[in-house]
Amino acid sequence: MTNIRPLLFLLLAVSIVGSVACGTNDPASTPTIPVQVVPQIFPFAIPSSGVFDRKWGTYGSDDGQFNVPVSVAVASDGSVYVADGGNYRRRIQKFTSEGVFVSQWGKGRGEMAFSQLANAQYREFNGPSSLAVAFDGSVYVADTNRHRIEKFTSEGVFVSKWGTRGRGDGQLQLPVGVAVAFDGSVYVADTTNHRIQKFTSEGVFVSKWGTGGSGDGEFNHPHGVAVAFDGSVYVSDRNNSRIQQFTSEGVFVSKWGTGDGEFLGPEGVAVASDGSVYVAESEGNRIQKFAPGP
Repeated sequence: MTNIRPLLFLLLAVSIVGSVACGTNDPASTPTIPVQVVPQIFPFAIPSSGVFDRKWGTYGSDDGQFNVPVSVAVASDGSVYVADGGNYRRRIQKFTSEGVFVSQWGKGRGEMAFSQLANAQYREFNGPSSLAVAFDGSVYVADTNRHRIEKFTSEGVFVSKWGTRGRGDGQLQLPVGVAVAFDGSVYVADTTNHRIQKFTSEGVFVSKWGTGGSGDGEFNHPHGVAVAFDGSVYVSDRNNSRIQQFTSEGVFVSKWGTGDGEFLGPEGVAVASDGSVYVAESEGNRIQKFAPGP
């Protein structure tokens, strides 16, 4: 059987995941239940023939089983991380590139003894929607319903967290997407605040851009975020049915999503090593690929 890693890198760059629409077309609205699906973006891709290699997982809550896996990411060593978001455990599971279960973290409060609850605040998730793995192996999780980002080691040891519910700098409201750039910067799709926020790898606020609306640089429930080799940031502006491109500092560059390339519920966005952009459409039930820009 062939090695799965080349296939995984391409498929995970696309990161197809099912979803439920988040919010309405009114950018001022704030849904009470966020979409439990977010695209995973990771920093590089290896060409693949697209030939099916293998699969793993069945429905359930045991090790290696899933209940609505919503995001997947691959580390540079080939380890595969899955956000098992629909499971009552609301956990992260780690596998080898061959699909062998390695570990998990993030059990639900109902499974934990009272003596464990002091640390449970760092180990629980409430709607983990997106994963990103940095080059140093650090794992970032968008814990959507807790309005925060959590950082772990590759073994699931808690490192730090940031974000509280609100609209101020560094605050978040139902963040659905997270991505890590080559320099370690962390970009977060702050979904119901209709903006992108940029942080250091330790969660220190750096900058933000975007307001609710449909103009250039405005958003209506941004879901996916991806960072290219050159630092360009791509955002799936879900309820505006388009993709927007920015510089690493948030300066608007371009947009697309009408005519050929029209979108129905763009959720996931990813950039391959050659600059090609992949978009996962939840309502269109398809992936679209776009050629690199000039």
